[in-house]
Amino acid sequence: MENKPKLTVVKIGGNVIDSEPALKAFLKDFAVLNGYKILVHGGGKIATKTAEGLGITPVFHEGRRITDKPMLDVAVMTYAGLINKDITAQLQALQNNALGFTGADGNMILSEKRKNAAVDFGWVGDIVSVNHELVKVLLLQNVVPVFCAITHDGKGQLLNTNADTIASALAVACSNDFEVNLLYCFEKKGVLSNADDNDSVIKKLTFDTYTQLREEKIIHSGMLPKLENCYDALTKGVSTVYIGSPEMIKQGDTTCTQVSL
Repeated sequence: MENKPKLTVVKIGGNVIDSEPALKAFLKDFAVLNGYKILVHGGGKIATKTAEGLGITPVFHEGRRITDKPMLDVAVMTYAGLINKDITAQLQALQNNALGFTGADGNMILSEKRKNAAVDFGWVGDIVSVNHELVKVLLLQNVVPVFCAITHDGKGQLLNTNADTIASALAVACSNDFEVNLLYCFEKKGVLSNADDNDSVIKKLTFDTYTQLREEKIIHSGMLPKLENCYDALTKGVSTVYIGSPEMIKQGDTTCTQVSL
């Protein structure tokens, strides 16, 4: 069987985006990654700060943002505008031909407004499909796609969409044509066996161990949806999935968690 070309899908969020020096350092490492690559970013804290500056009070339910119309406007401005274009410009300066996207551009990611949820999350999208053919064309032209956390419903409505889920959906959609490595970068070194000890990294997290730690409430809250995305990607053709600090994208032995079935 012919070897597939390698593709790395990297998702960054949290403290990486909030800190200018951390983002600069990460983008330098990302720019020298070998092979084809895609970057996906969030930016929730900047969106919250921008909203508060405009007199809009952000509302959350169990840690997840409620996106009413004013908050959607702020999310589009910050994710698709400020953050996306800043990252794209910095990658251009690092000789990566980056192109910034929402899901609406090129009909890249089609979603539908979340329904049947116990709580109305507002203008939040659940992904329906990814235009993997267009993604493939861009990658083969050595373009580096940079996706923000905004998608669309095909009827003119933009939707706020979880960036972890976007990264997983892109990785799965590309796995027919590429050998895909999915990396989730955030402020911790990986999945921890003790939330208070940043060095208690679980180096290899199998699905059985994950299930056990979830039942014991050692893995909980925000890490649960992240890991659900990881396992979803692995069951649908993604080769490898890692969770850890931005340091893990450097070539070398950086501590992180490999998520495996």
